[in-house]
Amino acid sequence: MTTAAMPQNILTEIKDQIFYITINREDKLNALNIQTLSDIKNAVLSIYDNAEVRGVILTGKGTKAFAAGADIAEFANFNIEEGTRMSEEGHAVLRAIDNCPKPVIAAVNGFALGGGNELAMACHIRVAVEKARFGQPEVNLGITPGYAGTQRLAQLIGKGRALEFLMTADMMDAQTALNYGLVNHVVPADQLIPKCEEILNKIKAKAPLAISSVIRCVNAYYEKRADGNDVEINEFGNFFGSQDFIEGTKAFLEKRPANFNGQ
Repeated sequence: MTTAAMPQNILTEIKDQIFYITINREDKLNALNIQTLSDIKNAVLSIYDNAEVRGVILTGKGTKAFAAGADIAEFANFNIEEGTRMSEEGHAVLRAIDNCPKPVIAAVNGFALGGGNELAMACHIRVAVEKARFGQPEVNLGITPGYAGTQRLAQLIGKGRALEFLMTADMMDAQTALNYGLVNHVVPADQLIPKCEEILNKIKAKAPLAISSVIRCVNAYYEKRADGNDVEINEFGNFFGSQDFIEGTKAFLEKRPANFNGQ
């Protein structure tokens, strides 16, 4: 077990090839101030090329909130330039998660509101406790979501549902989020981390290069400047020069489990 250097507002730990990131602002309902977002971004980027890490679980400290939005007190007096820069920086943080070559699972342990919901949506998979609540309440503050919430929500639940959700600022319960496709699984609170670990343990048995490729190919579908089909063709072809492909096909033909090395 390895414990990484501790940033200011998050806790990190590597155990059994899983990188655990916990937002550590329980007294603030894990609100996402600028420092916290920076800590999350740096933590995620730190494991991009770390062969010891095969997946990430991101959660919030305590039982009340995954992340209850951005820290409103921090930006209440921002001007146009400062607000634009805040949104740009937030987008950069969530792109770092979205583009992470290791699967990132959001373990939603309570409220995921505003920037908290946007943070969860940037993760590749979302698992929520039964009492979790999701919301984009920005219109109540006279603004829109600023961390790609309008974009990812429409991708996940469809345009019509996203528009209603964004314009009414209603909260969505966990079961509705599951029915709409916002989350992958809903579990009792004591099964939240074990369920995330169960998923990652399945993924850990697969070829690391292929897992990273799947993430890139799916993300390309949503990139306006990319053709997802072309990306998939190139990714697929490149695997024929990899050790993992040789091992995977050999293991299949020999009817044995594969032993992938990520090369």
